[in-house]
Formats: sequence, structure tokens, C-alpha cells
Amino acid sequence: MKALNDFLLTLGFLTRLAPARAATDEEMRRTMPWTPLTGLLLGAVITLPFALGLFRDEPWVQAWLVVLASLWLTRGLHYDGIADVCDAFTAHFDPQRFWAVIKDSRCGAFGVIALVMTLAGQLVLFAALFAKATPAAALWPFLTGRLNCVAFGVVGKRFARPGLGSLFYSGATLKTLAVNAVLVLGIGALLLPPQALAITAALVIITLIPLYKLAKDVNGSNGDFLGASIVLGELCGLLGIVAVL
Repeated sequence: MKALNDFLLTLGFLTRLAPARAATDEEMRRTMPWTPLTGLLLGAVITLPFALGLFRDEPWVQAWLVVLASLWLTRGLHYDGIADVCDAFTAHFDPQRFWAVIKDSRCGAFGVIALVMTLAGQLVLFAALFAKATPAAALWPFLTGRLNCVAFGVVGKRFARPGLGSLFYSGATLKTLAVNAVLVLGIGALLLPPQALAITAALVIITLIPLYKLAKDVNGSNGDFLGASIVLGELCGLLGIVAVL
């Protein structure tokens, strides 16, 4: 029952698939291990209509609907993260200025560029996926994005700043990462060729390096970094599939 409660709490916080509710700090710390499973359910809900044949011969329409559904079901939470991080990156040589930009609710030019490139990339890559692969393969990026979040939670924990994000970082452990990596790779092995898994893993590692370096340079990481890691992990998963189609 406790595990189900933690999963539903995670689902409600990260998506619209369960009711959002207030939680204690201890409950929030227990959400990180459930993040990849949340991604699996999210991806299943989004891709199921296409697995049943919706717009079977229209991959661009399928791709647009996937991106739109992802934005709506996640409330754009992760996209806000990557926009904020990219906006503030231009000020990363001055940590104080960096965090001032992060906290600014306005979106600057670099945040807009990040959103345009991210959404355009997802649209193009999902279209390529639907044109040449089975709809079930579209589950993969939803898994890799959330696994990347757990991975950055582990490597970025030492820089976690006080706040809600720090509760997620505290729940990221090597054990949590290992268990979820086995889960995600196991599902990936059923859906994709080994080359796609290898390419995705390499790309995920590559994305973690600049995020880690940025957190080190500004002496801090928060929930925006976790959101950015999810979006980058999704792109890595998509590239891993498309590279071997």
C-alpha cells in the first residue's frame, strides 16, 4: 500500500494521470524511485491510440499529437526546466546572476530557442520513428527521459539547493538508479535492437556531463536541472531509435 501511495503521488506530481495532492517532505523524497515507471505509464497512455491504428499512415500527425499530449499531460513541467536552464546558462560565469535568471518567471531569448529546438526535434524524431518503427518503440524516450532524471539526481545531489527539488535529489541513490536502469534496459531490450540501447546510453552520458559541469560552475542544482535532464533524455532515446532505423 505504501508503494502504491508513493507511485500515485509521483504520478500526480509529474503528470495529470492522477490527482495532485499535498505531501510531506518524507513522501516527496520517496518519489524519485518511481519516476521511470511514471514515464512508462505516461508513454503507454500517449502511444496506445497509435498502436491501435490511429492515423496509421500519417506519421507527422502522430508525432504532433504525441508532443502535444506530452506537453499537456506533464503540464509542461520539464520544458520549463530546460528553458530556465538554457536562459540562465549565458550568465553561468556569475553564479549569483545565474540563479537570479533561473528564478525569473519570464522566458528570455535563449529559453525560447531551447524550447523551439527541443519541440522541433521531438516532432521530427517522433515522425521518423512512426514512419519506420512500431508505435510500441515510442515508449522508449519516455523511459530514457525519466531514467536520465534519476541519473542526474545521483550525480547532481552534492549540488542540490534548498527547496522542493532537493527532496527529489535526496531520493536519488545508486540503488535506485541501478534498479531502474535494469527495468528500463529490460523493457528496451524487448522493444529495440541492441544498437539503439547502446547509442541511447552513450548519448545520455554525454548529456549528463555538461549538466554536471554547469551545476558545479554555479555551485547548485535544482528542479529545473532535473526537468532539463528529462527532456534531454527523451531526445537521446529518440535519437537512439532513429539512428538504427
